Amino acid sequence: MSEEDSISIILASASPRRKQLMAEAGYKFTTVCPDIDESAFAAEAKNPCEYAKRLALAKARSVAEKHPQSLVIGADTVADFEGQIIGKPADAKEAEEITRKLFSQPHKVITAVAIVRVVDGTEIVESDSTTVIPKKLTESQIAEHIKSGSWRGKAGAYAIKDEDEFVERIEGSLTNVMGLPMELLRRMLKRYLG
Repeated sequence: MSEEDSISIILASASPRRKQLMAEAGYKFTTVCPDIDESAFAAEAKNPCEYAKRLALAKARSVAEKHPQSLVIGADTVADFEGQIIGKPADAKEAEEITRKLFSQPHKVITAVAIVRVVDGTEIVESDSTTVIPKKLTESQIAEHIKSGSWRGKAGAYAIKDEDEFVERIEGSLTNVMGLPMELLRRMLKRYLG
């Protein structure tokens, strides 16, 4: 019986993609939606990486406080366009603005991962960054993307599953762009669990 089997793992996320990535990697876990106001963090943000780290930690802490024995994993994904934080669009107009901006030149996708366990005082936060080289989108592709609504709830107003249509190539971790860098998470859990 490994320590991973004896400690319950909670994914502090409502994201179906993160849940799917964890399940596909073979982790046994439950999900609990974090109770935080993400908009409260925007004003204090210094740079995209720090913003993502603070938000990932806040998500993990909010769930860990209610489950002190569990190992809680929080994550936050942002797009970094020349140092500007691009989060989830509020509406179709913002989604179109973001799409036009991000698909004009390469940008980074940053996902921060936090591991918190209250009972032993654990708080680990790290991040991964992937460069996305986009395809040039036509006006009709942009209009179709906005009309589809697939941008809702997605940092940068797109999901990498649309990569054939939107992405020329990526440099770095694919799962990072999907919202949970599994290589990084594996290393973090290995360090903690031994």
